[in-house]
Amino acid sequence: MTANEGQIAFCDSIGKSKEEVLGPLEGLRVIDFSIVMAGPMCGRMLADAGAEVIKVEAPGGDVFRQRPPFRSEYSTYFAALNSGKRSVVLDLRTEDGRQVAKALLSRADVVIENFRPGVMSRLGLDFKSVSVDNPRLVYCSVSGFGQTGPLAEQPAYAPMIHAASGLGHAQMLYQGSSERPANDGIFIADVLGAIHAAYAIQLALYDRERTGRGQYIDVAMMDAILGALVYETQAAQFPPEHIRQVYQPVKASDGYVMIVAVTQKNVDAMFDAIGFPEGKSDPRFATIEAKEENWSVLLGLMEDWTLKRTSAECERTLMEAGVPCSRYKTVAEAMSEEQTSIRGLMSRVGAETEPFLIANGPSRFSRSRNHVRHLLADLGAHTDEVLNEVLGYQAGEIARLRERGAFGPDRSGE
Repeated sequence: MTANEGQIAFCDSIGKSKEEVLGPLEGLRVIDFSIVMAGPMCGRMLADAGAEVIKVEAPGGDVFRQRPPFRSEYSTYFAALNSGKRSVVLDLRTEDGRQVAKALLSRADVVIENFRPGVMSRLGLDFKSVSVDNPRLVYCSVSGFGQTGPLAEQPAYAPMIHAASGLGHAQMLYQGSSERPANDGIFIADVLGAIHAAYAIQLALYDRERTGRGQYIDVAMMDAILGALVYETQAAQFPPEHIRQVYQPVKASDGYVMIVAVTQKNVDAMFDAIGFPEGKSDPRFATIEAKEENWSVLLGLMEDWTLKRTSAECERTLMEAGVPCSRYKTVAEAMSEEQTSIRGLMSRVGAETEPFLIANGPSRFSRSRNHVRHLLADLGAHTDEVLNEVLGYQAGEIARLRERGAFGPDRSGE
C-alpha cells in the first residue's frame, strides 16, 4: 500500500509552529453517522479542532460524495464537509454491521447522527441503548424539527425549514415590492444547525468533566433558525406600526454598494463624505425616528452620489471617512482578498496536481491548531484500520465480517 492509497495526497498551506502542535479537542473520539450537510459540518468542526472523527457510511456512501464540483474525481463539496475524517463502511441493515457499530460507540466520546427520529432506536444504536455500556457518551442528534412534537418524524431539508420558520417570508417582506419568496440556494439552516450542535457538544463535554456522565443532545434546525430571527420573533408578538429600516444596496456606476450608516456619527460622516454637510442639520435625519421615516429620501441622496462613482471608489471614500461600506463582490473575489489571505481563512487541500481551497472556521487560537485537516478519505478506506486499532479485531475476524456482509456486498471480484 502506498502512502496515499485510500486518500488523496494534500498540499498543506499552513505552517505549524511548535506552539501549534495540538488541537483543543486532541484525544477525543467522535463517531459520525451523519450524511449530507448539518451533521457532517458539525463533525468537520470537531475534526478541525483535533478530534479523531470516524465517519460511518452505508455501503453506497454519503450521497454528497457524488455532488459536483469535482477535482481529481473527488467531490470538493463533500470534502468541505468531511475533510479530516476517517471513513468506515458498515451495513447497518445486518446484525454484524450493527454489532460493530455498537462496539465503536462503546469506545467513543461523542456520537453525531442526523437520521429521522426513531431510526437509531430501531437499529438498537440510540442513546438509551448504547449509554448503558458507555455512560460518559455525549450523543447528539441533528434533525429538521427535533425529536419531539407532531413534526418530529417529518423529512426536512434546509430550504423547507427556511419556509416553515418564517425566514423566507420575512426576507420577502424586506424586499418591499417582491410578490413571491426568493429562490433558496444557501442552506443557512444546515450551517446554523451544525454550529449549534458543535456548541452543544462542547457544553456537554464540559459538563462531563464535572459530573463524569455524558448526555443526549437534541438539535433542531427549525429551532436554530427561529432563534436567529431575533427582531422578527419580537415583532410577531408586538407588531410595530411601520416596517423596520432595511439596509438596501445602492447603485454605483459599475455595480452596487452596501452603506450601513447605523449611528448618528456614521450618518454625519456620510453626509460630509458625499458633499452634503447640510444633511447634518436637516430635521429629516436629526433622530433615529426621523431618519427611518425619511429612509427612502436618504437612500436617494446616497445613490445620487454613488451613481457618479465606481463601487470601489465609493467603498474607499466612505470607509476612509469611517462609514461602513462594501461593494458587492463575488465569492471568488472575497476568497482572493488580502484580508482573507492574512487571516489564513482558506486552506489548500487535495491532490498536488489539482488542489482546491476549503474555508477554515472563523476562530483563531493563540496556542492550539484549529483548521481544516488534510485527510480526504475514499469510501471505506479506513474500515480495516479502525476495526483493528479501535476494536482490536484481527485480520481473520475482519475477513469473516466481510464475508457475512457487515460492510455491504463484496465487490472485490468486480
